Amino acid sequence: MASDGGRAVVTGVVLDELTGLPRTAVYAAVDGELRAVSAGRGSARWARFSPDGGTLAFLADRREAGVFQLHLLRDGGLGEAVPAPEAPGTVEYAHWSPDGRVLLLGVAGRGADLSSGEGSGSNSRRNTERPPWFPEVEDEDVDAWRGLWVYTPATGTLDRLSPLGLNCWEAGWCGPDQVVAISSGEPGEDAWFTARLSLLDFGGGVRKLLDSPVQLALPAGSPDGTRVAVVEAVCSDRGVVAGELLLVDPATGAVRRIDTAGTDVTQVEWLDADRLGYLGQRRLDSVAGIADLPSGAVREVLATKLSCASGTFYPQGAFTSDGRVLTVQDSYSLPPQLVLSGHDSREVLASVADPGTGYLLSVAGEAEAITWTAPDGLEIDGILCRPPGEGPFPLVVNVHGGPNWAFQNCWSMRYPWVPLLVAQGYAVLNPNPRGSGGRGREFAALVVGDMGGADAHDILSGIDALVDRGIADKDRIGLIGRSYGGFMSSWLVTQDRRFAAAVPISPVTDWYSQAFTSNIASWGNRYLEADPETPGSLVHTRSPVLHASKARTPCLNVAGALDRATPPGQAREFHQALRAHGVPSALVIYPEEGHGVRAYPAQIDLLARVLRWFDRYLTSRSAPRPDLGA
Repeated sequence: MASDGGRAVVTGVVLDELTGLPRTAVYAAVDGELRAVSAGRGSARWARFSPDGGTLAFLADRREAGVFQLHLLRDGGLGEAVPAPEAPGTVEYAHWSPDGRVLLLGVAGRGADLSSGEGSGSNSRRNTERPPWFPEVEDEDVDAWRGLWVYTPATGTLDRLSPLGLNCWEAGWCGPDQVVAISSGEPGEDAWFTARLSLLDFGGGVRKLLDSPVQLALPAGSPDGTRVAVVEAVCSDRGVVAGELLLVDPATGAVRRIDTAGTDVTQVEWLDADRLGYLGQRRLDSVAGIADLPSGAVREVLATKLSCASGTFYPQGAFTSDGRVLTVQDSYSLPPQLVLSGHDSREVLASVADPGTGYLLSVAGEAEAITWTAPDGLEIDGILCRPPGEGPFPLVVNVHGGPNWAFQNCWSMRYPWVPLLVAQGYAVLNPNPRGSGGRGREFAALVVGDMGGADAHDILSGIDALVDRGIADKDRIGLIGRSYGGFMSSWLVTQDRRFAAAVPISPVTDWYSQAFTSNIASWGNRYLEADPETPGSLVHTRSPVLHASKARTPCLNVAGALDRATPPGQAREFHQALRAHGVPSALVIYPEEGHGVRAYPAQIDLLARVLRWFDRYLTSRSAPRPDLGA
């Protein structure tokens, strides 16, 4: 969004054919329609107007698929952009300096880890053409670091800013000649969880500003360099951040917390030196606000039950200088639309609604927010998607990943199997158990040291509530989930025999082997508060594979061969443990997928298998269950 609100651009996902990953493209909202900003081939994303609105910077992979470089489109028009000098790696983000003279580039090496939210693996796996016999090699020579570079359009020069040996996960300007970054001394994905807030200057100096017992993210300095905003949160995935908004004085290191009225902050943006905009999630709602720092007043610009996180994990947007906010809003019954909101105004700039979205709306049923009470009295939120008609319905519980993420009422619930299952007559419960975002740091931290404990009972009590309300058929209950949802889908079937079928996707099933094969092994040990070398710790007692003898539920175990966060051996271990105890189990490993199944036609294949699995075990009122004894 240009600062004056006169022009808006957005990144869209484009599916040209049912092969490979969808590409992304940058679109401008023009006369109520979305028009491509530039006709170049490949993918484009991360579009940002210069402070004066005269130049649009964006990232595109026109030269090599998956390797993004900076491009500039001048005079704000549509047409062909000019590439900047090529950075040594792939550019992940670009920020204009407050005076608009230079751009800060975050550049990841070819071997840098992708976060689990990006599909895990590394940049190198999708960038390099290799013969089929070529081995997978891990050594210290691979360029796995993330560095900061500065590009000056007036001179065409590209200069390195961050020193060697400093990994900068994300960064932003702090005045015109300093940069704030979330940094660590190691490049591995696990190092992000203990990264600190640092201040870098153009002379090569690096100074620590803040450490935290949890995670720090979203650094942004004020245009005059006198304040630094950062979000402190309990995070289970890099890039999936919702937490408390902090202000740090770069001169003294003093920290001030901003009261956002219960909103977990998911994005920050400076409007000027004294006004800080933020977006976030509060329970199931999306919120945008502006903090006036001299007065201490905080004013909410937007508070809606619609999701503002289309294409992202949490609410995102962009502010104008007069305090309006641009977001992409959607719900289960509303296709994504680009909306410019003020305190008393709302203007829809464009929408993706078309005959395809109309068809989905005609078959996908409806969604509603529900609550229930956990065994310890805590109120739990969820979104129930259900077909038309009276219950009880066969119910599939869709457990989100993280665990520190949260559902909102959004288009397709972010998971394509939700509207597919509802269209076939299933109700789908999307719960936000303790550990989910949008409920504050204390609520998010309740899962730490207790994964698979009270949060599991939050989910079970939600099923009980739907059975009691006549919505769910107690004999036809299924489970599905990806990542942490995959762990929970595996774990619950070993703890409760009510489930007729389950589909764990990208799961952790053995925290012991996870500790020695995952690229986020230390995170798992911290969240379990356990040492894998200590017998009887939660590493062992909360591993589904070591409880497989208790399971009776047929499981479809799914994994990606390239997953480094939850390696495919996790799904294989549980599959073989179930089979050893006579429990029906299938194992599906997609050779070109990482964390989750994202590309086509693999995604179509997955959805067909999911539907067939649930149809096999849940469609009759007395679903077939193996007789395995007590």
